[in-house]
Amino acid sequence: MTKGKGPKFIVPFKRRREGKTNYRKRLALVKSGLPRLVVRPSNRGVLVQILEFHPKGDVVLAHAHSRELKKYGWVSKRNLPTAYLTGYLCALRYLQGNKEKGTRFVLDIGFATPTKNNITFSAMKGAVDAGLETNYDPEIISDESRIRGEHIADYARKLKEEDEGKYKKMFSEYLSMNVQPEDIPGLFDEVKNKIKGDVQ
Repeated sequence: MTKGKGPKFIVPFKRRREGKTNYRKRLALVKSGLPRLVVRPSNRGVLVQILEFHPKGDVVLAHAHSRELKKYGWVSKRNLPTAYLTGYLCALRYLQGNKEKGTRFVLDIGFATPTKNNITFSAMKGAVDAGLETNYDPEIISDESRIRGEHIADYARKLKEEDEGKYKKMFSEYLSMNVQPEDIPGLFDEVKNKIKGDVQ
């Protein structure tokens, strides 16, 4: 990386240098005046927050982490179904305590690439299905079968037939929780209903 030189060189903000915040995009989102749905995936799960801008620092209005889904019987993994359920949980919590702020929001994808099947948009779809509203292109959303994890179930069935040892190793976390990966779509529906019944 070339170091800046000269009296007019401006050192970027620390979070910009660390690749954590794109201030140009952030300013555009803040100008909307709407709460931001922030989706941040990690290697082990997904964090979803709804934030409101304040000069002294953003205020968290609602949040959910995918590890919380374990209490509903779901295995926290970085995938489309997990992102959807986490976004769904976060949105229900927001609606429970912030109805006076309305239901509209803007999506903050950070440095994520806006491509179809990105788990960021799966989390957004969960928030929309929970009752929140935002403008988005339906083409960017994964189809319902992938959101429910049918592609994972299909792969699990195929792998179990071809190599049971590899199947047990790859899906060990599911099996340790007595979850059959082939049954993920049905479990997805059950967990979604449990979340709705628990939060509302």
